[in-house]
Amino acid sequence: MSKDIRKGETARHPDRSDRVLQKGDYWYFHTREGVMIGPFDNKELALKGANDYVGFAIDADPALLGKLVK
Repeated sequence: MSKDIRKGETARHPDRSDRVLQKGDYWYFHTREGVMIGPFDNKELALKGANDYVGFAIDADPALLGKLVK
């Protein structure tokens, strides 16, 4: 995953793959909003899911993202 500055960020972000974790047999990722998303069958699918979520979040209505906060 990229460490480049994304829309809305002011500095480079640490390795985004740090948001991916394994619990038992499944993989999950955490969003910036603090929500854990999964399960995924493997780490690669969780990383793809995280990347897809970032694409969604960039264009999402802020009010919608606000509803995702824990």
